[in-house]
Amino acid sequence: MPNCPRCQQPVKPQALECPHCRMVLKAYGHPGIPLHRTSGDVPLCDSCTYHEDDTCTFPKRPYAKECTLYQDRALKDLYQKQQQNSSPSIRLWLQRNLIWLVLVGLILVSFILALMG
Repeated sequence: MPNCPRCQQPVKPQALECPHCRMVLKAYGHPGIPLHRTSGDVPLCDSCTYHEDDTCTFPKRPYAKECTLYQDRALKDLYQKQQQNSSPSIRLWLQRNLIWLVLVGLILVSFILALMG
C-alpha cells in the first residue's frame, strides 16, 4: 500500500485523496487511468498544465517521466483558442435562454386568452 507524500500514512491505491490529511493525490490515479510516459529525456512536467499552475502533487515533480494525470499545455491552449473562435450554436443559445423563452410564451398565451375573453 503506498504512502501519502504529505503525512506518510498508508492510502489505498484507488484513493483520489488521502483519508488522513485530505491531500488530493492527483498524479497517483487508480487502475484504469492511462499512464502517460515521456518519449525522451525531457520530463513530462515541462509541458504539463498542472506543473504550470502549481497544482501538481506528484513527488517526482518536476522530473517525472511518467504520470497518470498529465495534460499537455499545447493541447489545452489549442482547445481554448477553438472555444473562443467558435460561434455559439442555436442549441446552446436555447439552453442558456430557456427560462426567458418560457416566460415570453406564457405572456403571449395570457395576452391571447385576455383578447378572446
